[in-house]
Parts: sequence; C-alpha cells; structure tokens
Amino acid sequence: MDHAVALVQAYLQLNGYFTSAEYPIIAAAGRNGFRTLTDIDVLAFRFPSGLPSPANAPKRAPRALDMSDVDPGLGIPPDSIDMVIGEVKEGRVGINSGARNPEILKTVIGRLGDSTIDNDAVVADLLEHGSATLPSGFAIRLIAFGSFPPGAPVPPCRIISLGHVLDFLQRYVRKHWSMLRHLQFKDPAFGFLMTLEKARRGGAGRRGEAGVEIVSSKPRPAHERPPKR
Repeated sequence: MDHAVALVQAYLQLNGYFTSAEYPIIAAAGRNGFRTLTDIDVLAFRFPSGLPSPANAPKRAPRALDMSDVDPGLGIPPDSIDMVIGEVKEGRVGINSGARNPEILKTVIGRLGDSTIDNDAVVADLLEHGSATLPSGFAIRLIAFGSFPPGAPVPPCRIISLGHVLDFLQRYVRKHWSMLRHLQFKDPAFGFLMTLEKARRGGAGRRGEAGVEIVSSKPRPAHERPPKR
C-alpha cells in the first residue's frame, strides 16, 4: 500500500470510518476479458450512531480505542451515513480524471451507496459541489489529501493536508499513550507512529552518551558508574 494512503486510512479509521484502500474499478474488456479502469485511493464509510456513548457503557466493560474525539476538519455530517471518496497524493493535492469520471462515480455509488436509484443527478451534484446526498439520506463527499497545495485547479472538494493528518495522529497517540503503549498494531502507518513515539519517549531514559553505550565484560570502576537515581 502507498505510504500516504496508509496514513490517510489510519486517520479515517480513528475518526470512526470503515475503510477500503486502493479499491479497483473493473470493467469488461472483450470476450471473457476484464481491465481495471482506475483505483479509488480510499473509500470510507461512517455511521452516525456507530460509536458507543461512554455514559451508557457498563462499568466493567473492557476499554477500547477511543474514537469519540473526531477531527472537526473532516466536516463529518452528524446525522447521516457518510461516504468518502478520497484521493491521496504524496506531493501536491490533485484529483485524477478517473475519480471525476461520471461513469466510474456511478459505479462506486451503485456498489457501495444505493443501486436502486438513477445516480446521474447525484453524480452531477457531487461533481458540481464536491458533496451530494442520496434519497436514502447517505452523504457522499470528495476529499483530496496531499502534502502541498494544488499546482493546478481542482474540482469542488474538501482538501485536507497530510500535515494535518499527521498532527491528528500524533496528538491521538500522545493523548492515549497510557493505553496504546501496551498494544501491538498491524496497521503500517499507525504502527510506525507508535514506534516513533516509543523511540522518542525511550530517549529520556537512554544510557551512555547520546544513547550509545559499549558494554564490556569488565566491571566499570566505581567513579565511572552513573549515579543512582
């Protein structure tokens, strides 16, 4: 998985989204053949009532990751299912032509949104405003992630910088460190952030000059031993 996509996926998950990264859109190509039209960098869903209320949780319920602190920068709709079509760039913000193709957007909405309606009006609204609402009440939004501002005009969408994503993740790790430090993570981006935080905190108790020490078989003279704390 692309590093920037992994970073955005971890960010969305901690904000309560179910995600699918690098989602392929496949079409038929000739007799018994298929081809990939494009990959959607990140597809994400969030349910408004999917997070338990701490006030209603049983007293002895096991603690889980706290996902109640959502990032206001995401602009999450409070009362509807939110579907995000995310475009991720390591460099300048941009949206590929595939993610703006009406037929591809109709396919995405039909598979993961609502396939029982005519999606032409929804797609037109999405391309014109960067967000749209299905008759069922689902919200669909285009969000572009990148490290630097766009180098060329982009269609209507919400833009979130990767720097903002990183700040959110680092604040989350430090805020919940007392619990997170006991866990192991398979997610590549979040796991790496945890490793960086462990290294940063471990530096305060390092031994030797600048964290480097040579251990020999001979005991150190008393005057060279570090003072007891």
